Amino acid sequence: MEVVMEKKERAALEKNTTPAPVKFEVYGDVLIEKTVRPNGKGGRIYLPPDWVGKTIKVIK
Repeated sequence: MEVVMEKKERAALEKNTTPAPVKFEVYGDVLIEKTVRPNGKGGRIYLPPDWVGKTIKVIK
């Protein structure tokens, strides 16, 4: 049952069913704007090596 729910949630995210954009207020030290490159069945961005092991958030 849990696997079915994950598939449904993933399908909803892929369809982008959000009716309107959501406003975020974000505080941080660095902002990097990158283009996502294809990688297998997903995408990839490269980040600075000193960010390895850090927690980041991605907003689209």
